[in-house]
Amino acid sequence: MTPLPSASPTRTPRTTHTPAKTGKPKASPAAGKSVKAAATTKRPVLRPVAGGAAKSVRATSAATTAEEPAKRVSTVAPRGYVPLIDIPKPPPPPKDFTLNVGDKAVHPSHGLAEVTAIEHREIGSMKGEFYILRIVDNGMRIMVPRASSSAAGIRPVMSAKEADAVLETMKAREVAVDLQPWSRRFRAYTEMIKCGSPQEVAKVLRDMYRLKFDKDLSFGERRLLDQAKSLLMKELAAAKGVTEAVLQAQVDDMFRA
Repeated sequence: MTPLPSASPTRTPRTTHTPAKTGKPKASPAAGKSVKAAATTKRPVLRPVAGGAAKSVRATSAATTAEEPAKRVSTVAPRGYVPLIDIPKPPPPPKDFTLNVGDKAVHPSHGLAEVTAIEHREIGSMKGEFYILRIVDNGMRIMVPRASSSAAGIRPVMSAKEADAVLETMKAREVAVDLQPWSRRFRAYTEMIKCGSPQEVAKVLRDMYRLKFDKDLSFGERRLLDQAKSLLMKELAAAKGVTEAVLQAQVDDMFRA
């Protein structure tokens, strides 16, 4: 008989006891590199300054930016911008032009407005009295510094005589803009609307109305028509002492003739 092989004895793995370390754990070199890389991720933003040089400006946090006062949008054309057509500047408001609560005025970008309050406020570095204006067309409320209301283009409502002159401009058979292609005409009409002169806005309204009774207006033409109407029709009605519906019917009859 062949003897069976004897089973080899099992070995028990040797365990070692490691004493617990006290104190702060040391950061590994890899972890230090990752922290350093995360800290240097934000780089300074380069912004152009006067003279063409670039200046390094640190990016501000969202909390700091929210505390800054809202900056007034400048109506001055950027350097190098050449208007497509010659637009006369509107006359400045009277030197003794002041507003009280309940008075009506015209904002160049929003049209007829009513002064609902005059409040003393401090917004960032700006401190002083502000006109609180409610736009008649859509009920929006805006604040305009009282000291710089003339620079912002705030003017009194036109008189009845000035309203008649505006209506005569709308009756004219001429075309204010005759440029090609349509993109240039749209840009010229937009310049006329933004200039703040009721005579120029009346020319845009006249040209768009004549197109409306001849053909279906495009999206851009309807946009110009709506902007001109919102800026002019309510002021004309207030100057003539009639409702906007009555004035709208008169204008419709004017262009149908």
